[in-house]
Amino acid sequence: MVHSTGYRYSGTVTQSYNEVRLTPRGDSRQNVIVTRVETVPATRAYRFTDYWGTVVTAFDLHAPHTELEVVATSVVETGDAAPVNRNASWEEVTSEKVSDRHTEMLEFSNYVSADRGLGKVVAPMRRSHKPSDAALAACKWVHENLRYVPGSTGVHTSAVEAWQAGEGVCQDYVHLTLALLRQMGIPARYVSGYLIPKEDTEVKQTVRGESHAWIEAWTGGWWGYDPTNDVPIGNRHVLVAMGRDYADVSPMKGIYTGGEAEALDVTVDMTRLA
Repeated sequence: MVHSTGYRYSGTVTQSYNEVRLTPRGDSRQNVIVTRVETVPATRAYRFTDYWGTVVTAFDLHAPHTELEVVATSVVETGDAAPVNRNASWEEVTSEKVSDRHTEMLEFSNYVSADRGLGKVVAPMRRSHKPSDAALAACKWVHENLRYVPGSTGVHTSAVEAWQAGEGVCQDYVHLTLALLRQMGIPARYVSGYLIPKEDTEVKQTVRGESHAWIEAWTGGWWGYDPTNDVPIGNRHVLVAMGRDYADVSPMKGIYTGGEAEALDVTVDMTRLA
């Protein structure tokens, strides 16, 4: 898997300070075999793990430059999600112990805000389903009520704005689902990573992959679902980062001094090795 991000600037950039979240993380479903992040121009980088458990590569560049490329290369072994306890009752999910433990995944934000209209949507889900089924119903409701339209929203679009527009991309599907789940009192988090688009991708075949996002909900244990595609998380999903919303998982962010950024080219190439 190769994720390449390229910038061109209208004038010389004299210095920049950057953080990238492009390194897959290991868990019970995913084994990271090898991973590296390289830059052109070359620079020294260091790694740390942020509050949410995401591996961050940080680097600063002081040589004058008019272009910057960041290339993240990884080999990852993935599988289907292991079974977890998903059968907690509403009493357990909304208990003081759970609310205290997962309080950050219950809070609203600029991306994921409380809304009276969405409250009316979730009321019957909560009334007629146990928590895990209500969470799944929320995912399916979002899948059915948003149209996937590339370029229709931006990185600052909120869940309510996407809902009102009736369209968006994976980031909006996730934010809207999180808004529904949190209004029901179900802890839920934003997960970013990659997706191999087709299930029948052949071994050794390189395809144009996608930066992608999905949710994880806590209903006795954490489990994931992809509301954009209306599928459970499986071996086509590669996990990179997680947090409260997109602000916690942005693939690349930083500051620089110099000319305005004129272009941003992003490609993700994924090759199935086995």
